Amino acid sequence: MVRHLNRPTHSVMNHDAYSDRYILDILNTHKIIAMVGASANKVRPSYFAMKYLMAKGYRIIPVNPGLAGQNILGQTVYSRVTEIGEPVGIVDIFRNSEAALAITKDAITIGAKVVWMQLGVRNDEAAALAEQAGLKVVMNRCPKIEYGRHSGEISWAGVNSRTISSVRPKLAPRGYQHRLIRSSD
Repeated sequence: MVRHLNRPTHSVMNHDAYSDRYILDILNTHKIIAMVGASANKVRPSYFAMKYLMAKGYRIIPVNPGLAGQNILGQTVYSRVTEIGEPVGIVDIFRNSEAALAITKDAITIGAKVVWMQLGVRNDEAAALAEQAGLKVVMNRCPKIEYGRHSGEISWAGVNSRTISSVRPKLAPRGYQHRLIRSSD
C-alpha cells in the first residue's frame, strides 16, 4: 500500500453540509458544553443560547476572561477552557474565526470530543487540527438552533426545520413547551 503524505489518512468531513444523524449524535451524546465567549448581557446571542440549552438539560460552563470568577445564570465563569476542572464534551466557540484556532488547541488539550463553531465562525485550519486529534467538528451552526430544529420547536417561530414527520414530538417532563430531540437512530 502506498501512502501519500499530502493526503489525509482519514475521511475528510464536508463542513458545508452536516447530516442530521451527525448533529443528533453530538447533541444526544455530549451534555456538558464549555461556551467560549459567553456573555452576561441578556440581549447577546450567547446568553440566550446558554439559557435555552440549560433549560434542555445541558450543563453549560461559561468561558470569558473578562468575566472570570463571576456567575452567568448561576454558573461560574472561567477565563480559559483549560481552567475547567471537569470533563467537557463540546467546546462551543462564540468568538470570531481568528480566535477559533487557539480555542481548538485548548479543546484538544482538555480532551473535549467536539469543537462547535457558532454561526459565522469558520476556521478550516482549526477544523483540520481537531479532526486529526480525533474530535468531531461543526462550523457555522448553533447548537440551540439545531436542538430547536430537531425537536420541532423552531417551527413555532415559522422557520423551516427541513423535517416533515407525522410522528408526535417527544415531550420533556415539564410539558408541551419543552420538547426533546429525537435519537440519531
